[in-house]
Formats: sequence, C-alpha cells, structure tokens
Amino acid sequence: MKEGYEKIVEKILTNENYEFPISRNYLAYTLSTIDKIKQLKNVKKKIVDDMKIVAYVLPFKANNYVLNYLINWQNIPDDPIFRLIFPQRGMLKNEHYRKMKKAVETGDKKFIQEIAQEIRAELNPNPAGQKDYNVPKFKGENLSGVQYKYRETALFFPKEGQTCHAYCTFCFRWSQFVTVKEEHKFCSKRIDQFVAYLQSNPGITDVLITGGDPMIMKSKNLEKYIMAILNAGIPHIRTIRIGSKVLSYWPQRFIDDLDSDHILSILSEITDRGKNLAFMAHFNHYQELQTSYLKMAVKELKKTGAKIMTQSPIINNINASPDIWAKMWKMQHDLGMVPYYMFVIRDTGAKDYFSIPLVKAWEIYRDAYSQVSGLCRTVRGPSISCTPGKINVLGSVKINGKKVLALNFIQGRNPQWVNRPFFAEYDTKATWIDELKPAFGEKFFYQEELEKYLKPFNEITRPT
Repeated sequence: MKEGYEKIVEKILTNENYEFPISRNYLAYTLSTIDKIKQLKNVKKKIVDDMKIVAYVLPFKANNYVLNYLINWQNIPDDPIFRLIFPQRGMLKNEHYRKMKKAVETGDKKFIQEIAQEIRAELNPNPAGQKDYNVPKFKGENLSGVQYKYRETALFFPKEGQTCHAYCTFCFRWSQFVTVKEEHKFCSKRIDQFVAYLQSNPGITDVLITGGDPMIMKSKNLEKYIMAILNAGIPHIRTIRIGSKVLSYWPQRFIDDLDSDHILSILSEITDRGKNLAFMAHFNHYQELQTSYLKMAVKELKKTGAKIMTQSPIINNINASPDIWAKMWKMQHDLGMVPYYMFVIRDTGAKDYFSIPLVKAWEIYRDAYSQVSGLCRTVRGPSISCTPGKINVLGSVKINGKKVLALNFIQGRNPQWVNRPFFAEYDTKATWIDELKPAFGEKFFYQEELEKYLKPFNEITRPT
C-alpha cells in the first residue's frame, strides 16, 4: 500500500528536498500546556498574555507538526498560520476581552468558566440553524449527530471524531470544542440508526462524515462507521465524503502513524466497493501545501482512489488576497487536487476579526480566478453557507441604471431554488446575507417559503 517507515526515513535522509522527520508521535498543546511551546519564548510577552486571555473563551490547540513546519517564526505576529492557530487579541471585542481578563485575574476557576460561557453565548455558537433546523427525526426520534439540510447529502458526526489535530481560530464549529456537558456535544455513536435512516431515504446520494475531524479517530473506529455503510448495500448511496484538515495539520496520518496502512486500506475499500470517495480537504493558505510530508500524504491518499477536493473560507488577516488564492489553487492543481469552494466566513465566534465585506470577497475571487487556467476554475464562490442554503455572490451588475449585487443558490433547502438568480442592493459593508436588502420588492424570493423549512423536522420527507 505505502512505503514502510524505515524506507521513508532513508529517503528523507538521502534527499535534500525532504525534511528530517519529526517524531511519529503526535504531540498536542492546549491552554494548559501553552507555556511548553518553545517557539513562544521568543514572542513578545504581551502577545502571549493576550493569547491566553482569548483562549479562555475560544478553543486553542496546536501540535508539533504545525509548530515545526507550517509557521514562519521570523514573521510573528503576521504569519498567516500563526494567526490561524493561535488566538489573537482582536478575536474578542474590547468589552469581552476586559471582562475575561478581570475574571482570569481573580484566579477563581469556577468564575472564569462562568464568564467564558457568558461571552461564548453572545458569539452565535450554532450558526445557520445547524442544531435547530438541520437535525432530522426518524421514527419519532431526533437523530443526534446527524444533519440533513440538502436533499442529496446527509452529514454524520462520529463521537470519536469530535476534536481535531489542531484548531483553526475561525472554525464555525468552535463551540463543539468548548462544550462542557457531553449531552450538548453534537455527535453520535448510533451508526445503526443512521444506516436505517439512509435506507429509508432514497433521495440521499452522498454521506459526509465530518466533525471535528473524523481523521483523528483510530482506524478501528473509522472502519466501524464506514463498513457499516458499505455493508448495508444501500444502492442510492453513491459517494462517501470525508471532511478533514488532516492533510494540513497532520499528514503523517497517511505516512507513518502506527495505523496508517489500516487507514489507507479502509479508504481503498470504499472505491473497491464501487463507491466514490471524496476527501474534502481544508487548506487556508499555500504555506500548508509546501512541506514534503504534505506531498507524500497526498500521493498515498490518491492511491486509494480518492478525489481530493479543496475548500476554505476567505479570511481577513490570513488569506484575503487574490494572489494568495491564485497561488493556492495552482499548487493544489499541481498536486492533483481539485479546487472546489471559496466560502464566506460564518457569522460566529471571532467573526469581526476574520470577516470581509461580500463585495470585497467577490472582487478577490474574481481577481484570483482571472490568474489561473481553466483547469483551476473548478472552484465556486464566494459562497455564503447560511440558513436557507449556500448562496453564491455572482458580482455587481446594473439593472435599469441601478447598481445591484447578483446572487444565486448553489444549494438550497428547496432544490428548486438552486441556480435561480436574485438581486440585492449594492452594499460595500455587508458581510452576511442577513445584512443585504432585496433590490426589488420587500423580500428575497425564497423568504416566505423558507419559513416552513425552519420548523422542526417531522420525518424523513424533503422537497423533491
């Protein structure tokens, strides 16, 4: 399946284009161990102190691969991966920062946790109705750890995959990582229940296994979930997708982890059974694509028959530049991956630090798109993944002399909304769909119909 660990080490030692490998042992750092990160010894104390305050509210996790290979420590605090991993002062509003700082200064752990929870509650921890409107019912029971928003795709959140190798500071599922009570976490171990749901719903063609990051699971757990779906022999399930940041944050998963061979064999089983395997890889900057580990991991993953699709939000302070995006898409294409989505940062967590106006996002997309060949122009965006669906910003146009913003649905709660153009007033400040006003009439065309989809799910029925 892949080269053995010893052969990889030999190849690395005899080829100047490979870095000497770090230990195959994964080592994580969180707020409780942040002072053990040796690279932070040379970072200004004020930056580190601010980091710790913000990390009481927003989740923080780094690992030895990210620290050693992805961050340029000579470019702190401006390095994009540093901002992607380490909490920054600007990620909290001033009033929230001051409130959290005062709580931390008391040293009262219970009080600190209470204040952190109060602040988190004000940061829209569950955007786009992911808990209220996307959880289906089956045989009168809520399917915990399942989301079903679009006709073709059902999401499954395995319990063992509800963490990541490292945390992105912009992550819209950040609340999963700071939830104290287990019953509040969005996850499931009931693969039998999920399989029965799939069998009863012929409209579903794609299963997305997501998290957290399912690739952090031990191979035996990944196997349990995937084989349950494959062995059920559900004819209408054509594709299994896996949403993961592992290629960026821990490419060793496919190279020299103790169960790397088993992981690769499980993924190969999907394509051997005649199903499509789509690996939804998250990359936020081209720096993540430059290591030899990443290149080796991509080669191993592609041997399973996986199609590697790439996606990222457009993120202020990290990748809000057409040159960055064009370079990232070109590198992804050269590695045999398919640029797929440019998202708009969601209205949650540290949104004010990361978001940019929709008009600006479209301009960056347009200018990046114009720099790449047609084979890289598979990417769609900027896409607003909001309550009614995935809304694409098409750009500005003039209608009867009036400048407006053109939009359409890439995906919708009602499939009949898809690819239907509509228009909003031109607004250079709006960063989310709720901030836009209809250009013609009092409502966007979908708004009245949307109301019925925002009621709790009854059974498996969806629009056709």
